[in-house]
Formats: sequence, C-alpha cells, structure tokens
Amino acid sequence: MITNERIRRVLETIPDPEMPISIVDLGLLHAVRVLRPDAEHDASRGAPSPSHVRVEIDLIPTFVGCPALDMIREQVCAKVASETGCRDVRVNFVHEPPWSVDRISAAGREQLRSFGVTVPDRSSPGAAGALVPLTVSGAAPACPFCGAAQVELTSRFGPTRCKMIYYCNACRNSFEHLKPV
Repeated sequence: MITNERIRRVLETIPDPEMPISIVDLGLLHAVRVLRPDAEHDASRGAPSPSHVRVEIDLIPTFVGCPALDMIREQVCAKVASETGCRDVRVNFVHEPPWSVDRISAAGREQLRSFGVTVPDRSSPGAAGALVPLTVSGAAPACPFCGAAQVELTSRFGPTRCKMIYYCNACRNSFEHLKPV
C-alpha cells in the first residue's frame, strides 16, 4: 500500500544534484499527499491498486530559479513510480514557506560537513526567516577538515547560488559554506 511514510522513505534515497545530501535531509520536502479515487473505490474491494493512486509531492527549492529543479522533479517522479508502482506522480515546487538553512536536518548537516561543506548555525544572520544582509558579517565558520578558526572568505559566490568559498590557513584547504538564507 502506498502511504505518506513510504513515499518519504523513497524520497530519503534521492540525492540533491548539487550537494552530497538527500533532498529530505536538505529540507526540500514540504508535503506528501496520497490521493485515492474515493468515488471509484469501495472499501469492500480492498485498497486501490498503485496504478489508481495519485501522489503529489510539494518541494521547496533552495532558490527560485534553481537550475536543478527539472532534474529533481525527474528523479522524484521516476524513483517514486519505480518503488511504488504508482503511475501518477506529480511534483510541485512551492515557495511558502521559503527554504532556509534551518530546514537542514542534523544528519544532513553532519553529512555536508564530512564532505567539506559547512552550514550556518541557527543563530546566524538570516536564520528563522530574517532577511539576509547583502554583506557577509559575523563569525566565520570553523574549517570542516581540521576545525581551525583561521579561515578567510575568498569568494561570496561559490559553485552554486547558495554557497560561498572559504580558505583555511591552518590546513590550507578551501571549503564551501552555505549562505544563511
């Protein structure tokens, strides 16, 4: 039987195309709806087959116009269909509530750190829905490789719109830091 929990477990296996983290741990998942054809379904006949169920998934993009949205939609539709047998999977990108780094799970933060990507803590500017200042201020993140605080911002613009680049003077590694949006 197709349930919201089963769909969520499938979505937990889908990586974000731009970061080493699942779309669920990244906080993109907003809602899952499993819609059954009640008018055509009679309880005495048992649960409807997967081919008669529609799954709607609401995802929150990290940025409006993110170039990975089509790829995410295709991956979600294909994986949910193959894992559940549901033929009608729809992905909606919603912008309310807006995505922020606060939506990243604790496991997701640790996974990103292990790949050299730091995440602002929840007290950083921009957390809890506050506006993000145009200038980057506040404490720099600790290096995810050696833990040193001797880091410097080298570029406010990283490989994706949601990242910036820091350099660690202690271990001499560059690393990415998610912007506090």
